[in-house]
Amino acid sequence: MRAVLPFLQVTGFPALHRGKLDTLQVNLGYKCNQTCLHCHVNAGPNRKEMMDEETLELILQVLEARQIGTLDLTGGAPELHHRFYDLVGKATALGVRVIDRCNLTVLLEHGQDGLAGFLAIHKVEVVASLPCYLSGNVDKQRGEGAFDKSIAALLQLNALGYGREGTGLTLNLVYNPQGPSLPPDQVALQADYKRELFECFGIVFNQLFVITNMPIQRFGSMLISKGQFNDYMLLLKENFATANLDTVMCRNLVSVDWQGYLYDCDFNQQLGLALPGAGHPHLRDLLQTDLQGNLIRVADHCHGCTAGQGSSCGGALHN
Repeated sequence: MRAVLPFLQVTGFPALHRGKLDTLQVNLGYKCNQTCLHCHVNAGPNRKEMMDEETLELILQVLEARQIGTLDLTGGAPELHHRFYDLVGKATALGVRVIDRCNLTVLLEHGQDGLAGFLAIHKVEVVASLPCYLSGNVDKQRGEGAFDKSIAALLQLNALGYGREGTGLTLNLVYNPQGPSLPPDQVALQADYKRELFECFGIVFNQLFVITNMPIQRFGSMLISKGQFNDYMLLLKENFATANLDTVMCRNLVSVDWQGYLYDCDFNQQLGLALPGAGHPHLRDLLQTDLQGNLIRVADHCHGCTAGQGSSCGGALHN
């Protein structure tokens, strides 16, 4: 159930228009093996929403018909969908680059013994959430034992060649702040992550993405309960940087929910802010409709992607 926050109004955020669509970001469902404090989709073990067979087939049809280059899979934990393996295999057979937004600990779940090997065989790009290189901070945000499981999963991926030069197996990590603050400089923090993870565990990876926490769903509700919501929104607005508008993800990405409905980004999806257009645009509409040039739906939370360095699902925008 969406917790639409009444504070997220449109108050002067600049108008944005779409460029060429090159990424289909698909939420396969809200089921997850974790319940993280910062989660903007309220995912967890008890969520039942999962994409059906007809919508999964539509994804493949749209990828081919629109010649979309990237399929970005998210959730919940997208790997827990029973058709995850099949979808990835068929998408890569089409020559599509597949990104798996992985929480790492899912690799250690019962029944997922072959997951890491499968990802490597299909050269799936792994974007793995690791909100800190210190165990206490990770466990505080993601649950007790999450750090140790994440390290074990990273070692498993490294053993297959992920994050190692010349293998073609990309492993990127994701950092997000512990609370209502902007993330630090991506380049400097990446150097810290690389040093600490290698010296302590021998772990290597390609890039670190720093992502601003969005004031919606679970994180937004926490801010409201602590009386910090308005201050956080003010922080985002005061750090607005016009230069970041050119590279926000919504210009060339469309977000698809578990039922196949379209949104300008994953954050709009969780707020129920549908892609502008008649009715509620759906995946099947992409078979006939080109979105290029269309207006993007914006609201106050969009300041989260344009504050400071700017960040989105791909990390700091200027790097």
